[in-house]
Amino acid sequence: MKNKTEWFQDWFNTTYYHLLYDYRNEEEAEHFMSNLLKFLNLTPSDTILDLPCGRGRHSLFLSAQGHHVIGADISENSISHARHFENQNLRFMIHDMRDPLKERYNAIFNLFTSFGYFEHEETNARVLKNFKLGLVENGHLVIDFLNLSKVRAELIPHQELVKKGVKYIIEKKITNRFIIKDIKVLDGDNQYAFQEKVQALDLEKFERYSREAGLRIVKIFGDYSLNDFSEESSDRLILIMQ
Repeated sequence: MKNKTEWFQDWFNTTYYHLLYDYRNEEEAEHFMSNLLKFLNLTPSDTILDLPCGRGRHSLFLSAQGHHVIGADISENSISHARHFENQNLRFMIHDMRDPLKERYNAIFNLFTSFGYFEHEETNARVLKNFKLGLVENGHLVIDFLNLSKVRAELIPHQELVKKGVKYIIEKKITNRFIIKDIKVLDGDNQYAFQEKVQALDLEKFERYSREAGLRIVKIFGDYSLNDFSEESSDRLILIMQ
């Protein structure tokens, strides 16, 4: 049985999560998606799975380009919000990426460090196997992850900020296995504590997981403009797999 109090289920279901990351805007999403669509040579008849989709900012843009898009996420609140934007090309559903997919897609997008959430490392290959079985022949999987080397080099252990009257106190550290962000939220007289805990994964580990899942990495990018990846300087680790 799955743990019902996993950090991402608690944190992603709050308004405080979306307020903290409100800088993730539509312009950024459209820039990245436009570059990906061009590189992958996807046509309007192709079907795309956006997993996890959050509140659907990437899914909305993809469907506006004429693609058939499924947005899926474990967060009930995010899916409830996203369903207001469904149309003939776009639908949303609740789905845990650890569970097998029931349909097959021309492309699966796993965006904005939405991998490595889980406690056990072997789950990573299992998730990739689910993705592989959810792809049509010659379909593409896109994993958009952080660049661990740059995160280590630029780590800010303590940060405080205020957004719309809500104060966030953030403590961040990197252990042998995880990048951990402890977040204290002060909203008037109310105080809450949340945590983000993502596995500290580098390219070597992704290469191992992809082999275990029967996938191969066909291209590696380092940012949303799809420039080449540099371990020292790239903001992102973007993997294109088949």
